[in-house]
Amino acid sequence: MSKRKVSAGLLMYRGRKHALEVFLVHPGGPIWAKKNQGSWTVPKGEYGVDEEPLAAAQRELLEETGFVADPPFLPLGSVRQKSGKVVTAWAFAGDCDPDALVSNTCEIEWPPGSGKRIEIPEIDRGQWFLIDAAREYMRAEQVPLLEALQSLLRD
Repeated sequence: MSKRKVSAGLLMYRGRKHALEVFLVHPGGPIWAKKNQGSWTVPKGEYGVDEEPLAAAQRELLEETGFVADPPFLPLGSVRQKSGKVVTAWAFAGDCDPDALVSNTCEIEWPPGSGKRIEIPEIDRGQWFLIDAAREYMRAEQVPLLEALQSLLRD
């Protein structure tokens, strides 16, 4: 049976000094340690057939950051990443201290093919970005989520 390639995530946003900021997270572990621009992401994660995507997005935000999302949730649509995974996302107004981020951990084989397993944080840090900076730092496939947020907030 093939693995489903679907994830759900939440994009936290806030207004500061008449500017829109979004909260993005950086993946943990040795693969991402030296990658910065183009590697930040919306907090997100996979979900099964028995879980609603929005509920999964809320769960993933809590697991990956320790932060809780409060409604209302604005639908941002879906994007397909290079891996083929489809990410469905919502936005919500909120605020958090990036230094208070606490991520769950996962186990990976490292180095690849070695048979050795190490435990890493799923997320090693979070940061608030102005929209223009977010476009530069987040995964290119997720940039349309920023466009959707801006469009919703304009309307």
